[in-house]
Amino acid sequence: MLKNKKIIDTLTLEQKASLMSGKNTWESQDIPEVVPAIFMSDGPHGLRKQVGEADHLGLNASLPATCFPTAATLANSWDEALVYQVGTCIGEEAKALGVNVVLGPGLNIKRNPKCGRNFEYYSEDPYLAGKLAASSIKGIQANGTIASPKHFAANSQEYRRMASDSIVDERTLREIYTTNFEIAVKEGQPKSIMSSYNLLNGQYANENSYLLREILKEEWGFEGFVVSDWGGDNDHTAGVKNGSHLAMPTLSKNGTLELVEAVENGALDEAVLDQRVDELLSVIYMVESSGSEGEIDWQKHHEVAKKAAMESVVMLKNEAGILPLTPDKKVAVIGDFAQTPRYQGAGSSVVNAKNLETTLDVIGEYPLTITGFAKGYERGGQSDDQLVTEALALAEKSDVILLYAGLDEILESEGMDRSTLDMPKNQLALIQELAAVEKPIVVVLSAGSVVECSWENKVQGILHGYLGGEAGASAMLEVLCGNHNPSGKLNETYPLSYQDIPFGKEFPAKGRYVYYKEGLYVGYRYYDTAQKAVRYPFGYGLSYSRFQYSELQITESGVKAVITNIGDKAGAEIVQLYVGKPDSPLVRPAKELKGFTKVFLQPKESQTIEIAFDDKSFRYYDVNSKSWKTEAGEYTIMLASSAQDIRLEGKLLVSGTQPVMTAQLSKYQTAELEAVTLADFEELYGQKVPQEEVSGKRQLNRTSIIAEMSQAKNPLARLVCRIIGALLKRSEKKGKPDLNLLFISNMPFRAIAKMTNGMVSLAMVDEMLVMVNGHFFKGFAGLIKQFFHNRKLQKAK
Repeated sequence: MLKNKKIIDTLTLEQKASLMSGKNTWESQDIPEVVPAIFMSDGPHGLRKQVGEADHLGLNASLPATCFPTAATLANSWDEALVYQVGTCIGEEAKALGVNVVLGPGLNIKRNPKCGRNFEYYSEDPYLAGKLAASSIKGIQANGTIASPKHFAANSQEYRRMASDSIVDERTLREIYTTNFEIAVKEGQPKSIMSSYNLLNGQYANENSYLLREILKEEWGFEGFVVSDWGGDNDHTAGVKNGSHLAMPTLSKNGTLELVEAVENGALDEAVLDQRVDELLSVIYMVESSGSEGEIDWQKHHEVAKKAAMESVVMLKNEAGILPLTPDKKVAVIGDFAQTPRYQGAGSSVVNAKNLETTLDVIGEYPLTITGFAKGYERGGQSDDQLVTEALALAEKSDVILLYAGLDEILESEGMDRSTLDMPKNQLALIQELAAVEKPIVVVLSAGSVVECSWENKVQGILHGYLGGEAGASAMLEVLCGNHNPSGKLNETYPLSYQDIPFGKEFPAKGRYVYYKEGLYVGYRYYDTAQKAVRYPFGYGLSYSRFQYSELQITESGVKAVITNIGDKAGAEIVQLYVGKPDSPLVRPAKELKGFTKVFLQPKESQTIEIAFDDKSFRYYDVNSKSWKTEAGEYTIMLASSAQDIRLEGKLLVSGTQPVMTAQLSKYQTAELEAVTLADFEELYGQKVPQEEVSGKRQLNRTSIIAEMSQAKNPLARLVCRIIGALLKRSEKKGKPDLNLLFISNMPFRAIAKMTNGMVSLAMVDEMLVMVNGHFFKGFAGLIKQFFHNRKLQKAK
């Protein structure tokens, strides 16, 4: 039964079809006096509402807003209440700025640390990611603003992101790549969700009925609308038919007519269209107002941003108690990041920070004896002997070197994946030079994801602030000076080297198909099961205090334990619950995170903590019955300070059923991923996997990406491709990625029609492809004809 049947019955077929795509870059289509438009804005860690020329890549200016720490930073707090508080602030700013839908949070799984967008995502673990996303959603929606978690689902690389096909076995899909969204949807109850660009097992996510109807709607009870990622609508009719509601940005008249024709020729049942309209309208009518409402308390939001950054700082090393710094030590501040902070990522999430701090501006407010500042290095990796000489001279007359270092903006961006986990060479060289001075070095890291830290033996202290937002500078100084005891713990594993990452050489996949050969073994699930040493384990982080675990109690409902602060400073400990079943015939990681809590303790204080089991504590996805089941038997229950620091352990007998085994999967049983072949993966996948086309000149189609013009039959198309590549390399050398060219290079041809506000039709794209495929004059004539046809169509009422 349609909730809005009376209204829908008054709409024409064309009006209903028009509601299925946007009016412009940021607004949904309205119908005067019947259906209002809703305004959407990027905003995973702060609003990016544009007032001038609109784009979705963060290129043009936006209104000032509070820049909070990114998701990768906040996840190190493991603090649901804190993430909720950040969400409420974002929701308040959205309400005041007339934004109805905040496009976030991002909660994709960090499958590989080189994914260029990992700074926008919470974790390699679906339980942690889902819990924090749910808190963010609840915060954003507390005042009636709508949250739109993204990108659903299995979106794990930026290269070819609009035309790559994630080939994932069903159990891995359900346990790793949708459990995060399941928790977010069931607990956060978002009124919108954004589909991902990629295909999943052969179908675009935005038109995948298994994802959007069977799982999201029927299994999880989702009652909101699905919006495409910008330009992510592939086949508009298939999208609407299979569960997508809103293609963004506008498809103009072309999108409307496509759906009208589909209904008229029977390709789309009008009753299905009515259902999508009804589901969309149910959310639109919930929005109280599209206008601005309320004043923003900028100071309060800045303080929340600072608190969030402080709670998210991870202390990785503190040799001989070098930290906190004391006033009697002369401190040399070195590093460009102290002068020009690296506090957020690049791309659609870029915030025009309202009150941005720099370390040099605020360090005078702290009890430190500063001997001076030296820039030390240039952004972009270029060596500069003069800057190094100045840094060494400053270091010589100081007692402690405070080095601000990390990843430049060029190394972490939407639209491109990282080529290495290393920091820029000039920064690595500077660490070597400073170490020779033989003064203690404390490194303050700024990066949105994993950094290769083989230089750690050269320094005495490491504080990782990730990307701390506009108040990150003062937040870090609070920790450096001991005003705040660091309690952050890593949301991802830091391997000893990139070579230790399973199938790392295949990332990012350069062809159409992305084989998720590692299966369940993402992050710590692999390292712990394979017993492979890591630099810093998942859940790791030091404190100025020490915590003792005791008195473990395990019942059918959960665990209890006593946590005692045995240090001399007040501080917080993040207690992690892991569950394992070592005797299982199933492929199972050695341990999996199934709960966590954060407890604040005064010196010598003890508290009893409780972590309850839930419906995800013991389940696994059974591909035979296509349902969740619990394997009967004895489980190992672990309370830990990190994935590799188990403090208390016990056993619990759990009732359930015995698994039905259909494949041995011996290499997966023992996590011998180095030996896994494509044939082994096919056994896990349950069928043959699709194969790449033979390279060489070939016919391109609507789903071919622009970069594939390098293999086009038309030499002019190949030349254009080389020019784009050269311009991209030039921008990289300058240290600033050209996001526009990156997007163009990776987008499929059909996106030209989806991203140009109706100026280009799919028929025009088809003629462009005729040109690219070697019939230039025939295609050019067709393009001119379709251009005038489309212009006439757009002018018609």
